[in-house]
Amino acid sequence: MTSPYESLSLKRKGADKMRIGNDKLLTQSRPHTGTEKKGSVSSPDYTDFHFNIKTAPAMSDDKYKTAIIEQAKKDQAAGKFQSDSAGFRNLVKSYVSAVSPDRKNIISQGLRAIYKNIRQEPKTFNLLDYMFGSVKYSKEADDVSYAEFYDSNGEMVASFSNGRWISYGTKAEDARESQLWGIYNQAWNSAARAGRGNQGAVNGNSAASIDILG
Repeated sequence: MTSPYESLSLKRKGADKMRIGNDKLLTQSRPHTGTEKKGSVSSPDYTDFHFNIKTAPAMSDDKYKTAIIEQAKKDQAAGKFQSDSAGFRNLVKSYVSAVSPDRKNIISQGLRAIYKNIRQEPKTFNLLDYMFGSVKYSKEADDVSYAEFYDSNGEMVASFSNGRWISYGTKAEDARESQLWGIYNQAWNSAARAGRGNQGAVNGNSAASIDILG
């Protein structure tokens, strides 16, 4: 039995051997569609919180840590936690994107390769060295019904199915996001404990004043 998918290898010069892995799903299936379009497929919305693309760090890791701690204190005071806060979401996207794969080019070049391939039977192609990974897909005529996009390490970074995009975190992205959560949660909990302590002190002072006045 043949596979229902066609595979195109988009090999980059010096790329490591493909290693299929990663089960971490960053977002549920949603119509993350952008303005660009190739064939029947609209590009993802790369501004979406879950759909990270590789960007240069906005600051050093030490400054990120300070910003995360300050955001946690601010959120705790406002009664917000993690994704309830727009500031937190912006920090996560900025912090994680520093280690993100070039998801935009992986998808763009993958779609370009799909539409350049006019053969209908499953077949593997080796492409030019400016390509960024690999794509596995199912297509009838110009209609792409399903596609999986992998980076040069063999980690799946996105999939497309019936008009919907899903982004998958790489191991590096997951590790960096977990690091941010650890910093944020510790700072948020410390701020909560400090707030309870201050409230207790206020209540104690009020009680003492009442006793004196009595």
